[in-house]
Amino acid sequence: MDDTVNLALLPEGLHDDLPPRAAHEARVIERLIGAFAAQGYERVKPPLIEFEESLLAGPGAGVARHMFRLMDPISQRMMAVRADMTTQVARIAITRLRGLPRPLRLCYAGQVLRVRGAQLRPERQFAQAGVELIGADLPAGDAEVVLLAAEALDAVGVGQLSVDLTVPSLVPVVCDHFGLEPALAERVRAALDRKDRAALDGLHDDAKMLLSGILDAAGPVATALPALRSLALPAAAAAIADRLARVAELLRADGEDLTMTVDPGESRGFAYQTGVSFTLLAKGVRGELGRGGRYDLATGEPATGFTLYMDSMMRALPGPTGDRKLYLPAGVPAAAARGCRADGWRTVRGLDAVESAADEARRLGCSHVFLDGAAVEVT
Repeated sequence: MDDTVNLALLPEGLHDDLPPRAAHEARVIERLIGAFAAQGYERVKPPLIEFEESLLAGPGAGVARHMFRLMDPISQRMMAVRADMTTQVARIAITRLRGLPRPLRLCYAGQVLRVRGAQLRPERQFAQAGVELIGADLPAGDAEVVLLAAEALDAVGVGQLSVDLTVPSLVPVVCDHFGLEPALAERVRAALDRKDRAALDGLHDDAKMLLSGILDAAGPVATALPALRSLALPAAAAAIADRLARVAELLRADGEDLTMTVDPGESRGFAYQTGVSFTLLAKGVRGELGRGGRYDLATGEPATGFTLYMDSMMRALPGPTGDRKLYLPAGVPAAAARGCRADGWRTVRGLDAVESAADEARRLGCSHVFLDGAAVEVT
């Protein structure tokens, strides 16, 4: 067997990104970061590996089971490879940037690694890009990050976007109100995630009726919110529903073309969210484009934000367009080559004389060849 075949084998869930996809993804990420920066979000760049306790602090506890761990041979302390970048940005905010005025707006992009993939996302390594708005516990902050996510996705060409709003804290508050034991409350949450109405049959009538009503109050925002607010919610749950309604109102005012749905019983995938949360979806695309929502830092400071998953994002976008690459035969002066690049060409320089510059350009995948001081299309 050819040894190079063995060298190409990679562990399950890992892959090489090849030309032109790798460059295409990099360009999309930079356009996303540009959209974030245009609204005042400053970029941070945390390390790939940290001490385990740092990555598990605050929101990091929600992704602990996804982390690879290893022993640092220098400090003899346990380290972990990040499975999500949100917890790192949170750490930066409460340590190195703790003295900056709030609200603090930060953005990021980088690779993450997870112990195993999921059914809809089998990849174990993929790129993330996102933002965190830290120090503002206001509906306007919730709306800002949702609208920023939608505008950034629109800027890179994602079409037919929809936003599914949820409140992961709602069902636990209702379960507490009815005094459900923790194990039973967890089964109720799982049942609502599965949309399994039959699993509620063992509850007493009031609890069953209210939780069934929450299950029914899912769908387009125009019908779901009135259905949710018509329920006899306990005071703490009613406050959560009011916050959700206020955020939706702000989104409808500023995001006129934004398609929104509501699923008040959904909590799956929102391990550390404490308030209004959301999932970004695109028609015909496998998996979520991203998730976001409100959470608390390890210090108790309020925050909200979102993370975009670049593996799903790239499936939502057209492939890279034809590359304008110009072949420069050996001997073309450096000044002429610089002029071509200044005009927007990507240049490939010939290293030796060839019989046909056009044939060599074609062989190397160039769309044009530089002849007699001009770029000539290779047919």
